[in-house]
Amino acid sequence: MELDIALEAEWPAATDWDILAARAADATISQAPELSNPRLSASLVFADDAELHALNREWRGKDKPTNVLSFPMLERDELLDLSPEGPPELLGDIALSLETCAREAEEKGLPLEIHAAHLIVHGLLHLAGHDHETSPGDAAAMEALEINALALMGIADPYGDNDRT
Repeated sequence: MELDIALEAEWPAATDWDILAARAADATISQAPELSNPRLSASLVFADDAELHALNREWRGKDKPTNVLSFPMLERDELLDLSPEGPPELLGDIALSLETCAREAEEKGLPLEIHAAHLIVHGLLHLAGHDHETSPGDAAAMEALEINALALMGIADPYGDNDRT
């Protein structure tokens, strides 16, 4: 999977967001191998609250900013059936909000890049068709994938259930 990254807001320059995103994508692919299809591409936008607020209002009917939004272009069945041969396929888009991510990271006592890595993994899993809102079992399965991917990056369990670092 190719990840196209755009930095559209003033995310801190001390972090190389391209490298962090690539690491998060690699860790996610290790847990969701369907994302390793060479035909796939996804976009990741490092945006701000204003952008996420507008997207959240337009696409989810929620009139507030949020930390991450995912816009899958393929249904899970389509992704699982996708042959590695053929033209490129857009998996979908992910957008992160600087202000909301920074606030949440501070509330959790985490560096922004750790929280952002979690949200990138979370967004990529949504693009792969995983959904934590469909049932408690689906939520537990998606959390397990997130925990395992983040552990590969040396990041502790964000849910606090298991410290795997």
